[in-house]
Amino acid sequence: MSKVNKLINNVYEELECSEYIIDHSNMVYKRTKDITKYYNNVDKDLIKAGAKLHDVGRTVTNGIKHAYIGADLLRDLDVDERICKITERHIGAGISAKEAKELGLPDRKYIPETLEEKIVAHADNLVHGVKFVDIDFVIKKWTKKGMSQESIDRLIKLDNELMNR
Repeated sequence: MSKVNKLINNVYEELECSEYIIDHSNMVYKRTKDITKYYNNVDKDLIKAGAKLHDVGRTVTNGIKHAYIGADLLRDLDVDERICKITERHIGAGISAKEAKELGLPDRKYIPETLEEKIVAHADNLVHGVKFVDIDFVIKKWTKKGMSQESIDRLIKLDNELMNR
């Protein structure tokens, strides 16, 4: 078993991740492949670990706080900080400092910065439960949820950046 797979399995076991978290995360990992095909310069092991561990915070809460809680759970398990950052920054196309403050999140950076962080965040956007969806589906879903235009614009910008449009 590869080092990455061993890490993923150990975290799933340690945090008692549900089948749903695992199934969703496997689909997000599969979706990353639709994005990484455009890039030769990405760390595919990091993307795999980030995609498969991005939602571990859902073992504690399904709210927006699951991102930073998941990152902290991973830090407590001494997981590579790059994977923790992917987990912390995977919500939508990121959360601005102003939005984070309004949402009561700790003072951290929630906008994906590295290519790997962006790829996992966007792959997660393009998976609804365990089904692949397109950008139009996500825009409609976010609009229905009352997401800010700023968030939707960030989503579209990320999609354009990553999907070679």
